[in-house]
Amino acid sequence: MRIMLAPMEGVVEHHVRDILTRIGGLDGCVTEFIRVTDQKLPYRVFYKYAQELEHDSKTPNGTPVKVQLLGSKPEPMAINALELVQYGAKSIDLNFGCPAKTVNSHEGGACLLRTPDRVYSIIKAVRDAVPKEIPVSAKIRLGFEDRSTYMENASAVESAGANELTVHARSKADGYKPPAYWHYIADIKAKLKIPVIANGEIWTIDDYIKCREQSQCDDVMLGRGLLSCPDLARQIKAHLNNEAYEPLTWAEICQMLFDYYKKTTPLYDGRNCGNRVKQWLMYLSRQYPQAQLFFDDVKRKSLPYDIEECFLTALSGCKI
Repeated sequence: MRIMLAPMEGVVEHHVRDILTRIGGLDGCVTEFIRVTDQKLPYRVFYKYAQELEHDSKTPNGTPVKVQLLGSKPEPMAINALELVQYGAKSIDLNFGCPAKTVNSHEGGACLLRTPDRVYSIIKAVRDAVPKEIPVSAKIRLGFEDRSTYMENASAVESAGANELTVHARSKADGYKPPAYWHYIADIKAKLKIPVIANGEIWTIDDYIKCREQSQCDDVMLGRGLLSCPDLARQIKAHLNNEAYEPLTWAEICQMLFDYYKKTTPLYDGRNCGNRVKQWLMYLSRQYPQAQLFFDDVKRKSLPYDIEECFLTALSGCKI
């Protein structure tokens, strides 16, 4: 009954993986996708997205991290997968689920689901290229324009030699609109022999229970639900184990966010230093009403001094 952290482009970078795995409840992570075109990528590109490569492909608390590649050509994908393994990757994941228009227009991500044979060719090339002891997995949606090809694509993943499949229970056309169609995953789970992980629209413990019932999967992957409730995986594990657990308070979340801000500020120019914090606050506002108030206060601020003042105001309010 594993719980995995989903790869989210422009959101779940290594600092976020560190924070969320430290909170607990997560059994593994996947990096943001690394885009592959025709060339062998240099180490600095791999390191940008997967700094855990220098730490046995694990977060600081020891949670395993898969490195995800996205591309449309089998040979370059295979070459770069092998490079990653030589640089220390312990597991390779392949992206066939990204719905972004810019990605799909360059024949990457979810658009490949229109042609299951291409999904097969890419996975087969990577599986053949990397050592047998290195797991190769894939992440798909239920289809592109609709959900009609879900079984063809899932079967292509297994036939190509993948060790594991994650299914986001929506098509590209469905986007991120509720509901997630978990029952389709049950069909896949019944046919495939490899492990299948269910993903999509899990925001609460009740959602987790319903997802497992409808998908028939033991393992799930959390994305936006974990950003809105950073200890959701911990809450789920406590529920499964009948353990007492007090969910994180807004004061604890706010301090976590402030620590994240201070650690990442040097990575951005002055006027962009608060963008990631604002983005995270939007997710947190679903679970914590105080996050919306904080966002309203900080959304027009761009200078580090002003953003820190907003943090200090928010933190002082937690102590009243």
